[in-house]
Amino acid sequence: MTSKQSHFRFLCTFVYVYFFAQAMSMSLLALWLRSTLQLSGTETGIVFSANFIAAMCSQPVYGYLSDKVGMRKHVLWAVGLMCMLSGLFLVYVYGPLLKTHILAGAALGGIYLGITFIAGSYAIESYVDRIGRAYGFEYSRVRLWGSLGFASAAFLTGRLYNVDPHINFILASCAGLLLVLMLALWRLPEHDTVAAAGAKLRLADAVALLRDPAFWRFMAFVLTVTNIYLVYDQQFPSYFASQFADKATGAAMFGYLNSLQIFVEAAGLFVSPLLVRRIGAKNGLLLAGSIMIVRIAGSGLAVGPVSISAMKMLHSFELPILVVSIFRYIAHHFDNRLASTVYMVGVSFGHSLGLALLSPLVGKAYDLIGFNHTYLLLAAIGAGCLICSAFALSPTPPEVKPAAPVGEAANASL
Repeated sequence: MTSKQSHFRFLCTFVYVYFFAQAMSMSLLALWLRSTLQLSGTETGIVFSANFIAAMCSQPVYGYLSDKVGMRKHVLWAVGLMCMLSGLFLVYVYGPLLKTHILAGAALGGIYLGITFIAGSYAIESYVDRIGRAYGFEYSRVRLWGSLGFASAAFLTGRLYNVDPHINFILASCAGLLLVLMLALWRLPEHDTVAAAGAKLRLADAVALLRDPAFWRFMAFVLTVTNIYLVYDQQFPSYFASQFADKATGAAMFGYLNSLQIFVEAAGLFVSPLLVRRIGAKNGLLLAGSIMIVRIAGSGLAVGPVSISAMKMLHSFELPILVVSIFRYIAHHFDNRLASTVYMVGVSFGHSLGLALLSPLVGKAYDLIGFNHTYLLLAAIGAGCLICSAFALSPTPPEVKPAAPVGEAANASL
C-alpha cells in the first residue's frame, strides 16, 4: 500500500468516526434543549449563540496554529481528546447546569461544544485539505466519509433519543475514544516541504490578510448568505418534529430522513468536484447559495411532513457544492501557506461571528412570529445578500484539467 493510499484510508476512517461523534452530540441538540430541558426559543438561541462565540474565539488560533504546525497531528489530538469527554460533559455537567443557571451553562457549554464540534470540525476539514494537497487526493472524497459517519449516527439518534437522549451522548464519547486510539497508531512521515512552509509562516503574514480586499469580499459572503442558512438550520429539528402527530414520531422521522439526506450528500461530495471545476468556484458558491434560499423559503411555505421533508433533502445537493467551492476558491485566490488561516477565519470564524449575533434574534423571532414567517423573512434577506455577492466575489475561471495518463487513472480516483 502506498503512502497516499494509507493516509487517504486513515483520514476517511478518522473523519467518519469524528462526524459520527458530532452527530450523536449535536444533531438533536435543539430538540434536547427545547423538549427535554424545556428551554424556550429565546433561551435556546442564547445557548447556540454562546456556542458560536466560543468557537469564534478559538478559530483564528486553530487556523494560525494549523498553518504553523503543518501536517503534524496536534490539532487532531486536541479534538479527539475533547470528543472522548463529550458524553460525561453533556450528561453530568451541561444539562444540569442549563436547568439551574442558564447563562453559566450556556457559557461553559459554549466553550466546550464550540471548540470540540464547531471550530473542531473546520480544523479537521482544513487538515484533510492540507494532507490531500500534499499527497494528491481530493478533499471531498475524504469529506464524504464524514457525511456517511454523520448519516450512520443520524439513523440511530431519533430512536435512541426516544429511549434516553443520554445514550447518544455516551456513544459520542465512545467514538472519541476510538479517535484517540487511531491517532496513537497512525504514523505520518514528516513532509519537508509542508513543514518548511509552516516554519516560515509569521504572524504578520496572517495579519496581512486583514488588508486584502478579496478576503473581506469572501468573508462578506460567509457572514451573510451562508450564515442565514446555518441559523435557519439550528432549530429546524424542533420545527420538523412539530409537523407530526407527536414529538416522539417526529424525532424518529427526523433521524431517518437526516440519515437518508446525508447518504445522498455523500454521493454529491463524490461528484461535486467535477461540477465545480466545470463552472468555477465563484459560480459554485452562488449556486449553493441559491439552493439555500430555495430551501429556507420552501420551509416557510411547506405544509405537512411530505413538503418539509422535500426541503430537508435539498441540503444533500447544496452542501457538497458549497464545501468544494470554498476550498477551490481559497486555493485560487489566496496564498497556500495561509490556507488554514483563510478557512478558519474567513469561513469558520465568519460563521461563528454571524451565528453568535443572529441566533438570539432568530430564536426570539420564532417565539414572536413563528417558524414559517421567520423562514420567509430569512429567505428574503438571504436573496438580497446573494445578489450582492454575485458582484462582490472575485471571478474564478473554470478549471481545465488535462487528461491523466492511463497508468495514473486509478490513483486519480482517490
